[in-house]
Amino acid sequence: MSPLLGLRPELQDTCTSLGLMLSVVLLIGLARVVARQQLHRPVAHAFVLEFLATFQLCCCTHELQLLSEQHPAHPTWTLTLVYFFSLVHGLTLVGTSSNPCGVMMQMMLGGMSPETGAVRLLAQLVSALCGRYCTSALWNLGLTQYHVSERSFACKNPIQVDLFKAVITEAVCSFLFHSALLHFQEVRTKLRIHLLAALITFLVYAGGSLTGAVFNPALALSLHFMCFDEAFPQFFIVYWLLHSCYFILLFCFLFLPWLHNNHTINKRNKYCYKDSD
Repeated sequence: MSPLLGLRPELQDTCTSLGLMLSVVLLIGLARVVARQQLHRPVAHAFVLEFLATFQLCCCTHELQLLSEQHPAHPTWTLTLVYFFSLVHGLTLVGTSSNPCGVMMQMMLGGMSPETGAVRLLAQLVSALCGRYCTSALWNLGLTQYHVSERSFACKNPIQVDLFKAVITEAVCSFLFHSALLHFQEVRTKLRIHLLAALITFLVYAGGSLTGAVFNPALALSLHFMCFDEAFPQFFIVYWLLHSCYFILLFCFLFLPWLHNNHTINKRNKYCYKDSD
């Protein structure tokens, strides 16, 4: 902490928060390496990796949300952090989705069995709650002046629009994000991670003032658990029920046929090139 003593208290707190987030990333990275080496059963392996990934995402987002509340006059700083940590998550959480919609998408595409999907969904839900309470315990240590455990147990309603607009906002954000995930599969990894980070930052900027732009049911549960308790119907509909149903229907009836047609055309072109050779 000695190098931070010359800084203003606000900067010290910001640096401490950033250090905590990076520490979480490093510890989760170490745990993922150990899990890959020690766990050989596919079910246990899938559960632990998904648990760790969701835990990292939730803990870092809690801290990011706290930082954004302390610097409301500097939204560019917050968006920069969103972009940076989106890159970090993209680089370190390869092979996991940390999002129930991502699991459903993989099951619909046939890339994941229902049993594995159920295990991953369970891991995400358990990890979301664990991330919330671990963050609260960490804030209880009082490492910065903003770390107050009561803050995490208060409902700060992020929904600033009516129910219909809130559902549409969350569903469209989710659809755009997961459509981009599929569309960018052929793009080089380094470029793809930057494109997705830029998209996440844009969606947070566009929808953050309306619903928080979470577009992740597990993350929404971790961030707004007390709001689910106090206003369960509204939050369940916005972040879970209609959000997920809208995503599934839109994905199945609009995007999957387009993807299937493109895949068929690509295969035909491939065969044509082979025949011409």
